[in-house]
Amino acid sequence: MIFQDYVFYALAIILLMAGLRVITARNPVHAALFLVLAFFTAAGIWLLLEAEFLAIALVLVYVGAVMVLFLFVVMMLDINLDKLREGFWDYLPMAGFIGVLMAAEMVMILGTKHFGLARVSAPPPHLAGYSNTAELGRQLYTDYLMPFELAAVVLLVAIVAAIALTLRDRKDSKFINPAEQVRVKRADRIRMVSMPAEVEVADTEKAKS
Repeated sequence: MIFQDYVFYALAIILLMAGLRVITARNPVHAALFLVLAFFTAAGIWLLLEAEFLAIALVLVYVGAVMVLFLFVVMMLDINLDKLREGFWDYLPMAGFIGVLMAAEMVMILGTKHFGLARVSAPPPHLAGYSNTAELGRQLYTDYLMPFELAAVVLLVAIVAAIALTLRDRKDSKFINPAEQVRVKRADRIRMVSMPAEVEVADTEKAKS
């Protein structure tokens, strides 16, 4: 074993422990912090795989933006921890079954020829002008175009479902119908009024006197 192997196993153990603490921590703030630690260790593993772009994107996007937002939301909300823990043991069998099923699916996918979990070998040496960012884009939009598009559709459905679940109709809310705005004409907004000329009262009194 070389030094990189020891670093990989150390980061992998920290990643597994941090992921386990994310779902077992009683305090939501602690769970979010453990998730930050998991992201950092995952970025370290990406660096070992010579995928610097993915490592930097993971730190900047998830740790620097998403997790900071999570921490602000969790700390600003008054979360009832006892309410969250209600019914944990009731859902544990179903959740455990789904977790084991997902783990089995991941092992089946990673064991295929595309990922090659069974055969571990050193990566081939790269040329002088090699760019892992360009290689990542080429792999996504050529060999893995269909899974990439399916993942995009799944994320889009999740966004639409989240908006539909949280959308509530309020009677006191003001809204504008875009169709009515498009159909509007000039005559609907402007009305020309013809008014007689005004006569000053002072001039009229002088004329009478």
